[in-house]
Amino acid sequence: MTIKLHGAPMSTCTAKVLTCLHEKGIDFEFVPINLLAGEQKQPSFVAKNPFGLVPVLEDGDFTIFESRAITSYLAEKFKDSGCDLIRHGNIKESAMVKVWMEVESQQYSPAVSPIFFQYFIVPKRGGSPDQAIIDESSGKLGKVLDVYEQRLSGAKYLAGDFFSLADLHHLGLTFYFMKTPCARLINERPHVKAWWEDISSRPAFQKVVPGMTLGAK
Repeated sequence: MTIKLHGAPMSTCTAKVLTCLHEKGIDFEFVPINLLAGEQKQPSFVAKNPFGLVPVLEDGDFTIFESRAITSYLAEKFKDSGCDLIRHGNIKESAMVKVWMEVESQQYSPAVSPIFFQYFIVPKRGGSPDQAIIDESSGKLGKVLDVYEQRLSGAKYLAGDFFSLADLHHLGLTFYFMKTPCARLINERPHVKAWWEDISSRPAFQKVVPGMTLGAK
């Protein structure tokens, strides 16, 4: 039975799941949701995700939402396909993947998201970026990236010398972030910059990039 992914290619969370699907080499059907038209708030979609947000994945009679939960589900179900994104064979490596997935969720994303919102969402709503919010978030992000720089000085990827969900989960937001003036926060940290250039050049993510057009002129 075909897996269906409901989402929007420009969405950072949809991009996360799309990348995971490509990393695992999974056949799937993509069902586009028009966010600007509010399709994600229509009853038919809310029945799949009561919060009215993309993406949603359907696997037969099983429906799951929240991008991090979806990628974890795919990595578990298709553990023998494509890249092993959660390190099934090594309990310590698997634990480190979980640690850095939490770091992305609780430390990195909360610092990057306001910057993304100010530069990409506020203008689409007719406003101007709030520099005070950008500056505050940049300060928080800088502290997080100092930790990343230290970590990546001794390991190629966040959880160790292997690519995992811990790295993959950074792709969507960071792709847009690197188009802002704040990109210097990554570019001025050599190990973080090398890590970003590595993970963002992976073939699976490069298949997703053409659809990430938020903010394009």
